[in-house]
Amino acid sequence: MYKVKIEVIKTHFDEELAKEYGVEGACPIHKVGESFISLGFDKPQGFCDEAWKAIYQYVFALAHSDKDSVFYFKDWIKKPGVAINSCNDGIRPVIFKLTRLDSKAQTDDFYKE
Repeated sequence: MYKVKIEVIKTHFDEELAKEYGVEGACPIHKVGESFISLGFDKPQGFCDEAWKAIYQYVFALAHSDKDSVFYFKDWIKKPGVAINSCNDGIRPVIFKLTRLDSKAQTDDFYKE
């Protein structure tokens, strides 16, 4: 299993929906430029719980993939070892770039606090 880098590459804010449903401002948790490392199954510290629920299966799949393989059915992402995902917030979604790293997750990494 390999480590996966999670980068915040874009945030959106739908003003029209926000006005109708009362949400103010963009995502309060993640900002463009942030990055996290996952061991393939763990939610990185400081990462949004709801965003993790939306992307964890892709992190897990990349952690177990061949770096030279194109993700899923070869009709989504053309770059090997990469996935682009977003959280489920329909008014202020955050877009993440997931990259399978060359470094393997070590058994000791699972038990660090």
